[in-house]
Amino acid sequence: MPRLALPFEVADLSAFARSLRGQLDQFDHKPGHLELLNMLCRAAGFRNYQHFRASAEARQRLATPREALPTPDYQLVEKAARHFDAEGRLLRWPSKAPHLKLCLWVLWARIPSSRVLTEREINELLKRWHVFGDPAVLRRAMFEASLVDRTQDGRQYRRIEQKPPAELSALLARVTPAEDIRTGS
Repeated sequence: MPRLALPFEVADLSAFARSLRGQLDQFDHKPGHLELLNMLCRAAGFRNYQHFRASAEARQRLATPREALPTPDYQLVEKAARHFDAEGRLLRWPSKAPHLKLCLWVLWARIPSSRVLTEREINELLKRWHVFGDPAVLRRAMFEASLVDRTQDGRQYRRIEQKPPAELSALLARVTPAEDIRTGS
């Protein structure tokens, strides 16, 4: 098993030495390896060596990023935001595929999760979220983009839970009206 190097740092060397000296005085024999490790760790403020090791390993895990979070493409966010009005409604059908996809993600985020909606219910929601008067084209586009699922007959819809793109949170912050943010709508 490979040896794990754990950095050992002491805030006050004088207090550390006093504590270590007091612990050494309690022994009537020469302390062994594990006893010395425990004494050093107690002198540094830990319960024992296991407590020190668990703390050091946790610090290393927190300091090492698991995976770099994707950086949002803010240019794409700016361009997609132009397709929304001040009330957060989609103004027009985006002609560029990346803009359309991101705009559809905004609608996806507004659909209640884990809820089955009838065709009428999803149409009513989409009517509130756009101004060009064609909820059917939005509904079909969301289905084709695998953002919603529907039954074979198209009567029931539900949002497909998945990891959104990095740009979604930035775009939602731009297109969500301030009163909706305050009320949590």
